[in-house]
Amino acid sequence: METLFREAKPILEKLHEAGYQAYFVGGAVRDLLLNREIGDLDIATSAKPAIIQQLFEKTIDVGAEHGTIIVLHNKRSYEVTTFRTESAYEDFRRPSQVTFISSLKEDLRRRDFTINSMAMDIDGNLYDYFDGQQHLNDRMIQTVGKASERFSEDALRMLRAIRFVSQLQFSLNGDTKTAIIQNVSLLKNISTERKTVEFEKMLSGVHHQKALQIMIDTRVYVYLPGLDSKRTQLLRFSQYNLSMLKSREEQWTMFVHHMEIESIDLFLKEWKLPSKLIQSVVKNVALLHNLRHTDWTSLTLYQAGLITAMQVERVRLTLSLRTDNNDQLMGLETLYNNLPIKARDQLAVSGNDIVKVINQKPGPWISKVLAILEKKVIDGELENEKQAMKEWLLTCKQDFDPNY
Repeated sequence: METLFREAKPILEKLHEAGYQAYFVGGAVRDLLLNREIGDLDIATSAKPAIIQQLFEKTIDVGAEHGTIIVLHNKRSYEVTTFRTESAYEDFRRPSQVTFISSLKEDLRRRDFTINSMAMDIDGNLYDYFDGQQHLNDRMIQTVGKASERFSEDALRMLRAIRFVSQLQFSLNGDTKTAIIQNVSLLKNISTERKTVEFEKMLSGVHHQKALQIMIDTRVYVYLPGLDSKRTQLLRFSQYNLSMLKSREEQWTMFVHHMEIESIDLFLKEWKLPSKLIQSVVKNVALLHNLRHTDWTSLTLYQAGLITAMQVERVRLTLSLRTDNNDQLMGLETLYNNLPIKARDQLAVSGNDIVKVINQKPGPWISKVLAILEKKVIDGELENEKQAMKEWLLTCKQDFDPNY
């Protein structure tokens, strides 16, 4: 059993000693069977929330009314949830009421997909009531029970299904896909923030091209911010392999480039993205546009900075379908490392030095002079040495003197 499961065994042991059932459940069990990296480890138990809090010294109440308590053990946190059934859902997202029960099978029955509805006991024995292991072998995403019921309970599950296609390199069961088509309009009830999380995870998955095609086929895209009229652009975007892209900034730069957006800032704000991320994407897209008919120069690389330059270059390489990616990226990094300066404050002269040489009152003209010096140093026309710069300033004094 994986180390993470072994580390969590004391939690199950304490619940067993107190007379309660306890099992590992959900995505961790699925990923263990798939030999994938395991993220969070969840536990389901017949113990009610108050009992869980009594049994463990360090707990956090994150939703006791719905049965969930965080247990802190050996500097890790574990979500421990009481077996439950759920009543009608509110806003196509949350159950209006839960009922605590003692049946593991009935608790697993309420979950979204069969591959997420398996449990494992402390000895590693698998409890699979809904053919989850068979569907793992078939590489198939299928809901527990009727797909339409699962999606009408929680409409976000439609996006999760497509995201799992991308992440796990699985296919979508036919009935499940049909149910998405029939219930897709329910996505209008889901918050943008939750849609954005699922969309980003989908783009990061190995099978993102197939997932994007499913998103188009099922018309899920119509209910994503700003995409209702972008089918043609999405089809074009779905043809690209995004595996080279390493960050959210790069993914959104690539995406916005293809969506033919008039106002990138407003479009990304619709997705509820952080301001810093939006600023980076706007900068990346502008630079990508400027590099359409030219290549990097020392000056454009200096102005962009290494992080932005590498982001934009990975997008450029993705767009060009080039195969010498590592050589190109390494070459760009070498070019940057060989720049004589990396920032304005590395110039051998300061604004005060310039004022003394020109012998005029400080003003906006100083920034213009510094910009000229930056360019000359980057282009190799002037050595980044104080005396050489002062001599050059003296010879060009009349060009900078505000009184001339």
